[in-house]
Amino acid sequence: MQKWLVSLALAVLWHPVAGLAAESPTPRLESNAVLVVDQSEGVPVYGKNVTAVMPIASITKLMTAVVVLDAQLPLDELLTVSYEDLDFVKGTRSRLGIGTMLTRGEMLKLALMASENRAASALGRHYPGGLPAFIAAMNRKARDLGMTSTHFVDSTGLNPDNVSTAADLVKLVEAGYRHPVIRDFTTSTSHYIAVDDGARNRILAFNNSNGLVRQGNWDIGLSKTGYISEAGRCLVMQALIGDKPFIIVLLDSWGKLSRMADANRIKQWLEVQMGLRDHVQVQMPSVRPAAHAPARVHKVIRPRYESRRARARRL
Repeated sequence: MQKWLVSLALAVLWHPVAGLAAESPTPRLESNAVLVVDQSEGVPVYGKNVTAVMPIASITKLMTAVVVLDAQLPLDELLTVSYEDLDFVKGTRSRLGIGTMLTRGEMLKLALMASENRAASALGRHYPGGLPAFIAAMNRKARDLGMTSTHFVDSTGLNPDNVSTAADLVKLVEAGYRHPVIRDFTTSTSHYIAVDDGARNRILAFNNSNGLVRQGNWDIGLSKTGYISEAGRCLVMQALIGDKPFIIVLLDSWGKLSRMADANRIKQWLEVQMGLRDHVQVQMPSVRPAAHAPARVHKVIRPRYESRRARARRL
């Protein structure tokens, strides 16, 4: 990826796809920071505010996964959700109650696929040395990857002090893509778990937070979404378009569906550039819910009973 850094320094707003002439106007995008990189050539083909430092919300969880997997911690080890995993920053809720026990692999899948905050928090807490050591490892990994404008303060992305740039996040996507587990978990459409709470059994369905994964007209190799009010809607992806692999980074998109519409506009533009289609207007995507097909239940979790005070805090 060193080669694309040189090209990026020369980029003002955009470059045509390597080796091809521009055949259509560059797309008008709603995201405030954008970077599209031809992964095979290692060069940027479109850029907008690529070095602007901004909050990245749950894109943070991609670094969380990289640190967990680099540490080679056992994925079958049981982790427990505790009071410390509750969100006191944004007040988000979760269906993983205090006392929920899942394997590290299950926690990792829910954090990546469904952007589950308590799962991501538990992953950081159960790191050797605890959460402070985990955050230090996240920042050390960022330095090792050359992410010079990136800083992490938690494992979830709920804190707006988790910041990065579009240029840095391309490096994080590259690092994440090298892990087959991350590729698999981030592109799963859904995951089901059975909950035994002592009174009745329930099946909980968790769906991928990126609706494009479920649409079927993308060949996505890695995906992660993010949202807090300070960061706007964010999306990073690795995907095949035509026969070329691209990395797409979209930060601070204003609308609920605009980041996905931006991704579709980029895909259309690249297909036109490669001569795969004529220029047509891209419509806003309609995000379909996951199909309710029968699915294998992967894990039984058994929450311990919460105290009345803990339930009150959680609710």
